[in-house]
Amino acid sequence: MLSRRKFIQRISAGVAVAAAAPMIAGYSCGSAGKPGQAAEESSPDLFFKISLAEWSLHRALFSKQLDHLDFPMYAKEKFGIDAVEYVNQFFMDRANDRKYLGELKKRCADHGITSVLIMCDLEGDIGDADTTARHTAVENHYKWVEAAAFLGCHAIRVNAAGESNADDLRKYVAESLTELSSFADDHGIAVIVENHGGLSSNGAWLSGVLKAVGRPNCGALPDVGNFCIRRAEPQEQTLEAYMAAECLEEYDRYQGIKELMPFAKGVSAKTYDFDEYGLETSIDYRRVLNEVKDAGFGGYVGIEYEGHRLPADEGIAKTKMLLERIGAELM
Repeated sequence: MLSRRKFIQRISAGVAVAAAAPMIAGYSCGSAGKPGQAAEESSPDLFFKISLAEWSLHRALFSKQLDHLDFPMYAKEKFGIDAVEYVNQFFMDRANDRKYLGELKKRCADHGITSVLIMCDLEGDIGDADTTARHTAVENHYKWVEAAAFLGCHAIRVNAAGESNADDLRKYVAESLTELSSFADDHGIAVIVENHGGLSSNGAWLSGVLKAVGRPNCGALPDVGNFCIRRAEPQEQTLEAYMAAECLEEYDRYQGIKELMPFAKGVSAKTYDFDEYGLETSIDYRRVLNEVKDAGFGGYVGIEYEGHRLPADEGIAKTKMLLERIGAELM
C-alpha cells in the first residue's frame, strides 16, 4: 500500500517523472496554443482568484526544460496568470539563499506577479511517532517559512504525514502544527495542510486535526483530486503509473471538500483530463466551486494539472478556461 506523498518521495530525484512526456510547448505560445500569441490577461469577474501551482509543470522542471526562476514569467506570458504557487522541490537547496530568492522576488515585482505560497515536501514527517524526528521535521520547515515571508507569500503548505494509528497521528500532527504555526505567526505566514494521501485524505480526520490546533494562521489547502487514502503498488516507478494504480480506499471527494472548506486558506484545482465540452472527466467542478462559494471563500484557487494525455500547457489552459467558465456562471 502506498500513499501519493510516499511515492513522490520515492521518485523525487525526478528521473522517472521527467521521462514521462508530454511536457510543455514553445515558450512563446499563448493560452490558446497559437505560436507567437501572448496569453490574454483579462479574466471575467469571479468570486475567487486564479493562481498556477508549479507542480503543473513538474515534468518540464525536473527535466530542466523550464527553470524555476522562469516559472513566474512563464505563468504570466503563457497563460495570463499573475499569481504563482511554488514547490520547494524545484529550489530545495535555495531556501536560505537570499541572492537567489532576491532574483525570484525581483522578477515577480518587475512584472506584477504575486507569490502565493510554497508547497513543502521532503522535510520529514511532522506526525512522526519519534519525538526527536518529529521536532526535526518541524524545524526543517522554519527556513521555508522565512523564505515565504521574504518572497511575499501568505503561506507554506505542509503534509500531515506519519505512520501511527488515527488517534496518535492526530495528536502528533496537531502538536507539530501548533509549534510550526507559532513560529510562522511571527513571520506573518500561515501554515496550511493539504489532503495528500494517507489519513490526511480523510476529510473528517484532517478537519479534526485543524480543530484541535485552533490557531488562526493554521488552515487547510483542500485539493479536490487528492482523496485517495491508499493505492496499490504501481507497476512502474512513474507518477503516471502511480495515478493509474487502483485506489484501494477513497474518501468521498465532495464530503471531504465540504469538511475542509471552513479551514481553507487556498484551494488546489486538480485536473486530469477533459471531455469534448471542456469539462473535467472525473471531477464535477460545478459542484466543487459551489462548495467553495458556499464556504464564503474568495482567495486563490490554484491550477494543478496532473494529467498525462494532454501536454501540460494545454491541460493548464483548459483548467483555467473551466474555472473561469463555471466561476462566471456562479456569480
